[in-house]
Amino acid sequence: MIFSSFKAIAQPLRRWWRFIQTVIGIIFRHPVPGTSIIPILPDGRIVLIRRRDNGLWSLPGGMVDWGEDVATAVKRELAEETGLDLVKIRRLVGVYSAPDRDPRIHSICIVVEADVTGRMKVRDPLEVMEVRAFPPGALPPGQLAHDHSQQLQDYFAGLTTLA
Repeated sequence: MIFSSFKAIAQPLRRWWRFIQTVIGIIFRHPVPGTSIIPILPDGRIVLIRRRDNGLWSLPGGMVDWGEDVATAVKRELAEETGLDLVKIRRLVGVYSAPDRDPRIHSICIVVEADVTGRMKVRDPLEVMEVRAFPPGALPPGQLAHDHSQQLQDYFAGLTTLA
């Protein structure tokens, strides 16, 4: 009697444990999807943010939230980090997936060029120090965060990259 009761409990527990292991594996052992935006103002300038965590200039962007598509994530991240509104996504610049592209996690970054409008404003001072627009030929010198230099290089070359 005790053995059959234990068996009745153990089997569902094993199934539940396998489910938990699968979910943990999906969350912690798979790349996280994200996006970077190359925001183009009506006058042709490119908007960058200065990151609070490392002080480097960066393209705005971030992780795609659960239940969210990439286009919605682009619109949300742009507004959260720059205060700007998405007019339209012009084109896909590339998909960047090198495991070491982001020092924090293994992420897959979908990079788009976008027409934007509005007034630049830091909306999340814990993440963003500054928002500024630069003429295409006068981007800030020095290293950009993550692999954003490569993303911009591919953008200026007119490439659509899978890297």
